[in-house]
Amino acid sequence: MVQCTIEPLTSASEIDDVLAIEEVAFTNPWTREMYLAELQNPGVSFCVLARNPAGRAIGFCSFWKVADELHINNLAVLPANRRAGVATALLNHVMREGARLGAVRATLEVRKSNDAARFLYERLGFALAGVRRAYYSKPDEDAIVLWREGLGGG
Repeated sequence: MVQCTIEPLTSASEIDDVLAIEEVAFTNPWTREMYLAELQNPGVSFCVLARNPAGRAIGFCSFWKVADELHINNLAVLPANRRAGVATALLNHVMREGARLGAVRATLEVRKSNDAARFLYERLGFALAGVRRAYYSKPDEDAIVLWREGLGGG
């Protein structure tokens, strides 16, 4: 189990940490401009960073709070820190924060082929709600849409 602290992304200077993780985690990463736009939408757009004891960013999760729903946009952990509880800690933190903000359910999309992520989400109470055909690119792939009702126990 990797020890980490989870803190909100609060400034543009921290976006480099997120982008470094995005580059190794996703084939179609978000851009600096996209994250700058997220920072300009407080109360709706949020991002949290997981840092190891040395202060290095090792994972992040970005999400929106829309009405009473939590929309998890991106979750990624550096390859060297995967399968060590970082993603679980990030998701549990985000669901607790979502509940604190008034969300009662959460949703996300995951690549159909991403078995490790699907297992994690199912273990944390997310259930299949549908499929978005050809949602992802590089490579083209369907997204599995998952929902979780009740965030208080996250």
